[in-house]
Amino acid sequence: MARILIPLANGCEELEAVTLIDLLRRADFEVVTAGLEPGPVTGAHGIVLVPDTELEQARHESYDLMVLPGGLPGSDHLNDDPRIHALLRKLHDEGRYVGAICAAPKVLAKAGLLADRRATAYPTVLEGMGLADTRLTGQPVEVDGNVATSRGPGTAMEFALALIELLAGADKRKQVEDPLCRC
Repeated sequence: MARILIPLANGCEELEAVTLIDLLRRADFEVVTAGLEPGPVTGAHGIVLVPDTELEQARHESYDLMVLPGGLPGSDHLNDDPRIHALLRKLHDEGRYVGAICAAPKVLAKAGLLADRRATAYPTVLEGMGLADTRLTGQPVEVDGNVATSRGPGTAMEFALALIELLAGADKRKQVEDPLCRC
């Protein structure tokens, strides 16, 4: 069973965070949500999320995937936390998956993980960051090697399903996707 870390920061995009958590758990993955600080996390739209643990404790465990929900200022808080960058680089260097949606791909960029890759993000987030060696595609979901990115709240379900397929194959994706009645 895959083990996934989803860090939660105040100001995160709740739709992305909850969609990722929900669908990845429907795939029978162990999903660990970790707040950057102790206590509940208040999302960008005032919805309160209660993380499973704190990042300080969670960062010492092993994961197959670390995926970052976007939103502002949540993505900025993730980007300002050196523990997030260290974890992303560690997983990436181990050949494990890292992912980000919406504004959070800028965290991957700052960690140096988008070099020589295709990537997507919320419009304008990555432009102006000097990423000459990153090909910005504008696609809803982009997977290049062990790095996955997605555009925003409207692509959260497709992103979660793509992550399921990466970790467990097309049959598992279909098993989760079919009951969702995506027409």
